[in-house]
Amino acid sequence: MRRLMLTMVVAAASSLPVAAFAEAGDAAAGQRVFNQCRACHTINEGGRPGVGPNLWGIVGRRAGSVDGFRYSSNLRELATGGLVWNEDRLRAYIQNPKAVVPTGSMSFPGLRNETQLNDLMAYLAAQK
Repeated sequence: MRRLMLTMVVAAASSLPVAAFAEAGDAAAGQRVFNQCRACHTINEGGRPGVGPNLWGIVGRRAGSVDGFRYSSNLRELATGGLVWNEDRLRAYIQNPKAVVPTGSMSFPGLRNETQLNDLMAYLAAQK
């Protein structure tokens, strides 16, 4: 019986759109997860880039669009092709940056913990 219930919960969760996961995440917990990102990124409105670009308003933003930041040639190419950091693409990038931007310069290996990822997505979505 427990196995059937768990299977039903997993099936229902997998049918939810990605935006629902960000909404289901805890933005306050996501702020703590973002501390891993602070070594390279800022996330304040009008903030300057660090080693990585400022992430204020990242959800829905055109890739490679932070003035004054020098993006990798791979990311610039993807941006020219119309890459926008919607929730699906951003989620994929945070999980495995090299899968989205194979020769990009981000050294972060990726965030695999689904709860932390949902929390981080909720936090990023709130920063606009």
